[in-house]
Amino acid sequence: MNIRNDIAAGSAAVFPAENFLNRELGILAFNRRVLSQCRNPRTPLLERLRFICIVSSNLDEFFEIRVAGLKEQVKLNSVGVTADGLTARAAYRLVSDEAHALVEEQYSLLNNEILPNLAAEGIRFIRRSEWSEAQLEWIKGYFLREVMPVLTPIGLDPSHPFPRVLNKSLNFAVELEGKDAFGRSSGAAIVQAPRVLPRVIRLPEELCDCEYGFVFFSSVLHAFVGELFAGMNVLGCYQFRVTRNSDLFVDEEEVKNLRTSIQGELPQRHFGDGVRLEVADNCSEVMAEFLLAQFNLSATDLYRVAGPVNLVRLMQVPDWVLRNDLKFQPFHPGTPKALQKCHNIFDAIRGNDILLHHPYQSFTPVIELIDQAATDAQVVAIKMTVYRTGTDSVLMQSLLRAAQNGKEVTVVVELMARFDEEANIGWATKLEEVGAHVVYGVVGYKTHAKMLMIVRREEGKSGSLLRRYLHLGTGNYHPKTARLYSDFGLLTCNEEIGADVNEVFKQLTGLGRAQSLKHLWQAPFSLLQNITAAIRAEASAARAGKRSRIIAKMNSLLEPEAISALYEASQAGVKIDLIVRGVCALRPGIKGLSENIRVRSIIGRLLEHHRVFYFYAGGEENVYLSSADWMERNFFRRIELAFPILDKKLKRRVIVEGLQIYLTDNLQSWDMDSNGSYHPRRGSRNKPRCAQSELIELLKP
Repeated sequence: MNIRNDIAAGSAAVFPAENFLNRELGILAFNRRVLSQCRNPRTPLLERLRFICIVSSNLDEFFEIRVAGLKEQVKLNSVGVTADGLTARAAYRLVSDEAHALVEEQYSLLNNEILPNLAAEGIRFIRRSEWSEAQLEWIKGYFLREVMPVLTPIGLDPSHPFPRVLNKSLNFAVELEGKDAFGRSSGAAIVQAPRVLPRVIRLPEELCDCEYGFVFFSSVLHAFVGELFAGMNVLGCYQFRVTRNSDLFVDEEEVKNLRTSIQGELPQRHFGDGVRLEVADNCSEVMAEFLLAQFNLSATDLYRVAGPVNLVRLMQVPDWVLRNDLKFQPFHPGTPKALQKCHNIFDAIRGNDILLHHPYQSFTPVIELIDQAATDAQVVAIKMTVYRTGTDSVLMQSLLRAAQNGKEVTVVVELMARFDEEANIGWATKLEEVGAHVVYGVVGYKTHAKMLMIVRREEGKSGSLLRRYLHLGTGNYHPKTARLYSDFGLLTCNEEIGADVNEVFKQLTGLGRAQSLKHLWQAPFSLLQNITAAIRAEASAARAGKRSRIIAKMNSLLEPEAISALYEASQAGVKIDLIVRGVCALRPGIKGLSENIRVRSIIGRLLEHHRVFYFYAGGEENVYLSSADWMERNFFRRIELAFPILDKKLKRRVIVEGLQIYLTDNLQSWDMDSNGSYHPRRGSRNKPRCAQSELIELLKP
């Protein structure tokens, strides 16, 4: 069955290419907004350094997946175009220009603003030219004691070809002259820095004229690289890093055992085709050309940087520095009153639906729910989806304990969760070892829905009954990200929603045709259909002169049919507000097309992650929470859910906390224009409003 064609048959007409924006350029625009936090005077200094690192981490994945995909299409001479009308070759040229400009700006901010300001606060990254004699002596001792024993320099000659270089690993290309003990004089060597070695080293405080003195590992190796090549003259030493295509390829039509196939592919991820080469700005032209040739890259793929080639490894520095005045003020998440009053979480859920708004409210109730279920004698079964959960998840430990206690435990583990495949395989293996049922969803569709169902035997008015307790969420079952990402979670024992969730689990673990669901919208079957139907209903109301309104919050908006439906609604007169953190392919504010649509992006200390869809619906004010962005992959290649908030008080909370408060933000909000450019929203005439700060205050204990 071609699900996309079945759904598309009744969808809105797609508008011309000029009405859509490019996805890859949108990702880079998002990273520019993140980078802007580094020059924002309201951002504490150590947090500005952290944002610099976040941009580097984002760009790494961007090159590993998105740019790698473009390069593959270029290599295959693909002539296809995306909704925005660009070929892969044209898109790659634009992306390359923008990426080079972004990286240059990133390092300029680091060197000209962040590092000097940190130095003024007594946090110095000391360059080689600035080392005192005492510091030089200590660093040399550190090199000889901690670094040199684990390094393996590789001279390049006919018996020592260029080594295999791991994806994103730190390496040094060394230019040499002279002959070694065997009379060899290749002129070049490669030194690979083991990942166990720190990339930033703190100097003893007594050796510094500041409280915190750091040196980069690259500076240490540069200073003493000659120790690795006794009797030879080092002409140059240049750090470099190659980024490789990291998208796993598994032929899902041919695969017989998905887990075995993925396990076989994982080691190759580190050695995929080269995509980007980063070198220090002092790298000679000869060496740069030599390295490009080794990785089959062109000059366009070369990024010269004024500093360490891997800024991600600076992410730990703010944690090492004990200066709370230079960091965001910590806050303590609250807990809903219903959970404060009840010792037994099942009793609390039976009383009323409970809404959790993370990270402003604690993720602990979700942990406690599974923990209690693992030991509760009345619980007979637990079913859960796992997309990302981490390598040390307390939730997974509770599931293991539940299986050991004789509960019927079923876990749908998504093995194709990008960059979490290895952790998920590990948990799948452990769960199977204790007798849990582990399934991997449906081949060809990622299971991205976040759902937990606990079946409990209880006494009712007419005797014993089985009641389903549910947790549905917009984010992953990952306690760490639940402290950093904004997400909603719903705890309920609503019978009709429970029946819907049970039906979805049946699809994932068994066989059979998809059944109609009463409350849930599910991809790949009904999610896009229901969203476009709700949009068209608002358009019909507007044409009839009735009140209409759409507000939607998500991470990305790219799907052409959904965008076309929004354009048609705007033309009908529907007022539409879109809060899109990342990429948005829709062009707002175009007369005759989208003048009734506003798009804004919120960038702050917390990652905006929840998806909230609001439709006025003749006064019913239908509100759905979802795991899905409005993207083709979410609608057609993933198993996703959107679930309604039925309780009127909780619905009002979602409208206020998840939508309205963001529409008033004028400190962290960026307005998008019709060309795809973003402009900081100014609040000079109005009271300064910061949605995240207000939510911290609103939901504090």
